[in-house]
Amino acid sequence: MTRRCALVTGGSRGIGAAVATELAATGHRVAVHCRAESPAAKAVLDSLPGTGHALVTGDLGTPGAAREIIASAVEQLGAVDVLVNNAGVYAEQPVATTSYEDWQADWRRLVDVNLLGPADLIWHLVEHLQYRLQGPQGARIVNVGSRGASRGEPDAPAYGATKAALHALTQSLAQSLGPLGIAVTAVAPGFVRTDLTEPMLVGPAEEQVRRQSPLGRIAAPSDVAAAVSWLSSAPAEWCSGAVLDVNGASHLR
Repeated sequence: MTRRCALVTGGSRGIGAAVATELAATGHRVAVHCRAESPAAKAVLDSLPGTGHALVTGDLGTPGAAREIIASAVEQLGAVDVLVNNAGVYAEQPVATTSYEDWQADWRRLVDVNLLGPADLIWHLVEHLQYRLQGPQGARIVNVGSRGASRGEPDAPAYGATKAALHALTQSLAQSLGPLGIAVTAVAPGFVRTDLTEPMLVGPAEEQVRRQSPLGRIAAPSDVAAAVSWLSSAPAEWCSGAVLDVNGASHLR
């Protein structure tokens, strides 16, 4: 059986690295994307189970980068059957205490990376799927959103807004791409312990985050990766259009 090929953006650390590992463990050939080649990205690539994996680079906030990222993944893997839009940026920008210059800069950067980047990748992926010999049937797109899209992000409104837009994009494209046999879903994680969030868990803050979930723990990247892996599978087709909460019941909609 032909192995499926997956592109995971932001795959050099945290949730992206866990998703890349999970997909490789389930038999996928994986293109690990990062903004620029780094020891961390190379380490993730070298650690993946199986063979035939690849590294692709590009700043999703730069116009034209999406085309090159998809082209590089296709060139190295031969195809892309699964796209996981995980790469994203976060910025705290309380409106009452942030300068207008910083406010504008943050909004534009977050919209470029968190929304326009995934949208552009999807466009180029669909173009690839439509013109490849086997066609688009069975392809999967999984977008990594956030609990903050529905709960709100009072200190990071651009982050919350871009993730809410990504959820809406997911549902719109699930309807428009369904006739092509492409299923589109999203996951909405809550707080996840990663190397980037670890500094936020100093002192009593860790217990406060732990208490957010009735399960009494903080999520690991593997918790999100397991959900993404299933949504990428053939049996998950009927979930197309779903935004799956992966937050340990810390926020209910």
